[in-house]
Amino acid sequence: MDSPHGAEVSAEDFGLEGPRGWAFRGVDFTADPGTLVAIEGPSGSGRTCLLLALTGRMRSTRGHAEVGGLRMPGRFAAVRRISALGPVPGVSELDPAFTVAEHLRERALLQRRFDGSLRTLLEPRARRTATARATVDAALEAVRLDTSALPKAERTSVRDLERLEALRLSVALALMARPRLLAVDDTDLKLSDADRAEAWALLGALADAGTTVLAVCSEAPENAFTVRTGTPGPGERPDGAAAGSTSGTDTARNDNARTDNAGNDTAADEPARNDTATDDTAEHDTSENAPTEDDTTGEGTADAIAETGRA
Repeated sequence: MDSPHGAEVSAEDFGLEGPRGWAFRGVDFTADPGTLVAIEGPSGSGRTCLLLALTGRMRSTRGHAEVGGLRMPGRFAAVRRISALGPVPGVSELDPAFTVAEHLRERALLQRRFDGSLRTLLEPRARRTATARATVDAALEAVRLDTSALPKAERTSVRDLERLEALRLSVALALMARPRLLAVDDTDLKLSDADRAEAWALLGALADAGTTVLAVCSEAPENAFTVRTGTPGPGERPDGAAAGSTSGTDTARNDNARTDNAGNDTAADEPARNDTATDDTAEHDTSENAPTEDDTTGEGTADAIAETGRA
């Protein structure tokens, strides 16, 4: 299918704080359109929160970011319209009881209902069906998922898919919206070395075709522009940016660039589904036990999510 032009993504002193700590902070980078951006860090380092904040699903409390020229905080809804989530635990997961065909059919119906024009909705049923099938086929081709090779073809349940097959399906569903920015969480989780290489090859091909890709991982591939999350260490500034890190004026064409931020969260602390954006800022703890600037704890992410909300 024709790939939309990717969105430039940038951040300046970008951070998200809850009452008891930082989810992430001090993020500074600029990635060109059509770049594979790897958000690298250990589990619990704020990776998923950063991913959601950069796609307009979570409100930051410090600095700003821009996606396709849309500045946040502020343009959350507009950023959501040009971005799409692949697999994000607790946010956009596949239903294990659904078959591959049911997932594809549901997404096609939602796409036509909420993103189609009135003229499209009034087209004859046969034409709408053909258009939906073409969209599905193009998405499956883009992620290299051959449904005929599955145990029961498109009637295969999600619970019977291999991890890499499920990843391909999730990305295909996201691509049906023709996003300028695609976000994928836990890219390399529970993948063998061979499957991990295939997953990165897939995301790299999508980026090469024009879609900007954000991918959370434990270890970034060499060809990706890397934004690293983690707790500040020796030689790093208190705000979490490493000494000598990439500045906001550098672009993602420098494959060896690294940008650091600080924070701790866990996958289990990710937010529940909620499609309503909030413009409220985080409420800060004013009790005697309130943290200092450098108090970055595992609770920080959960609190940031609860206090700031997400779209």
